[in-house]
Amino acid sequence: MATVPVYRWRLAPDGLATRRQLRALGLRPGGQDVAAQLERPRRRRGPLVAYLYSIEQAKPVRPMTPARWAALERANAARRTCPECGRDAGYVIPVSLGMCTTCAYPEEQRAA
Repeated sequence: MATVPVYRWRLAPDGLATRRQLRALGLRPGGQDVAAQLERPRRRRGPLVAYLYSIEQAKPVRPMTPARWAALERANAARRTCPECGRDAGYVIPVSLGMCTTCAYPEEQRAA
């Protein structure tokens, strides 16, 4: 197994990009292997690591189909629907509560 080159933060050569940078360019890795690794040192923990991919080998992002748009819309609606009362909360329900704020804090709603 070949080792990948490791670069320090902000010292990566041109022609390599992270997944986010590729996405901003309208590209995706497209199955290619990691070309290099970027490390950002931290004081008390291990370094942050980002994988770099070749921009030349990257492929364009696949377009969203109507079926994908519909699935995304259903998934977002499910994140807004309260499992307790079944209403659309109008916002994404916090995972920490697991229900809308009206169901989580009923005594505060009565006082208001």
